[in-house]
Amino acid sequence: MSTLSPTARSTVRRGAARARTDRGDLYAVLDAGLVGHLGVVVDGTPRVLPTGYGRVDDVLYLHGSTGARSLRESGGAPVCFTVTLLDGVVYARSAMHHSMNYRCAVVHGEARVVMDPAEREVGLVALMEQLAPGSWDAVRRPDRRELAATAVLALDLAEASVKVRTGPPADDERDRRPDARRVWAGVLPVVTTYGTPRPCPELPDGVEVPAHVRDRPQPAPAG
Repeated sequence: MSTLSPTARSTVRRGAARARTDRGDLYAVLDAGLVGHLGVVVDGTPRVLPTGYGRVDDVLYLHGSTGARSLRESGGAPVCFTVTLLDGVVYARSAMHHSMNYRCAVVHGEARVVMDPAEREVGLVALMEQLAPGSWDAVRRPDRRELAATAVLALDLAEASVKVRTGPPADDERDRRPDARRVWAGVLPVVTTYGTPRPCPELPDGVEVPAHVRDRPQPAPAG
């Protein structure tokens, strides 16, 4: 599939002009993020949980403790997963037109508990590569006890939407007239950057910062 699915749940209605339909835009948002939010219903009550994730082609992988009921309830149940990247605060000439520039992906589907050992490893590698690229090959791998305590979920990207806002405020014409109140309007960019690595206090002398940490590329700004 090269386009996003126009289902009832994934069709953007409010601000439809900001919707993106190319599947590449979905990948771009997901690949640029570090934290997503998983929405699941437990005992008839919605719960929204922040979590890391990783993508392999058209599948998202999530993980957590096998003791977390919210994850156990997610298996085979309808869920919603979102990732939002904030690119700027939009200052307008009126209160009603203040906004944000953002990139947002929303995925609907049924989460699948991954049982196959090979796929579980694929999912865990994807999760680590999303959070800390290059670390999987540098650190100790999970042992059997750690793997038994870890739940891995797979969420298909077949049903998803992407919404993006860019540019200046969309003020009313009456607020843009020369005789209107003179108020500053524009965009205050929001930029995420990586700082200088701070070593663990227990790290022995002589252990250098590895290249995959030291030379990690800075997050790409919004296009």
